Amino acid sequence: MSSDSEKPTADAKPEAKPAAKPAPKPAAKKPEEKPVELPAFEKGISDKLVEKFADKVEVAFVKEDRVRINVSKENVHEVAEFVRDGLNYDHVESVTGVDFPADKEIEVVYHIGSYSDSSLGRQILVLATRAPREDNPIPGQDSTKLPSLRDVFYSVEFGEREVFEMLGVYFEGHPDNRRLLLPEDWADLPPLRKDFAIKGR
Repeated sequence: MSSDSEKPTADAKPEAKPAAKPAPKPAAKKPEEKPVELPAFEKGISDKLVEKFADKVEVAFVKEDRVRINVSKENVHEVAEFVRDGLNYDHVESVTGVDFPADKEIEVVYHIGSYSDSSLGRQILVLATRAPREDNPIPGQDSTKLPSLRDVFYSVEFGEREVFEMLGVYFEGHPDNRRLLLPEDWADLPPLRKDFAIKGR
């Protein structure tokens, strides 16, 4: 027979049961990523450029009515000739420039179209190249230089002149590297460079 000390008292509390762990939530299913389908016509254009020039060109994007190709300044003239003779683009619609002081480079971008080939009527081929950024450009001397595309596309004449004066890019081979909008005696930094400051501000 057990002793009284072994009997549970009225005040004794039952041992607490450990709290049940919440059931883990089922992992959310990630939606399946569908491969991006590039427009066939535009991809055909970029494929021809890669087939011709391999790693001399970088396809930046391919989308509807637009293909962008990045190319070094050493190869931009040759690529432009193929764009004209091999792909039937016949004119440059605009020439623009972008200053990248952190990269110590200036990018020049040509937007190229075609009047003569109806299949290219809506297409724009963007051809971009970069040149080392000289801090104190002097026209024709220690300036930022790129080969001109004037002998490939006549329509770059005024666009290259504008980039010359506004960003200080000297286009070697351009027949008329004169200022277009600024006075001929302009002695300050090119006004579209990011370190240009308007005097008095």
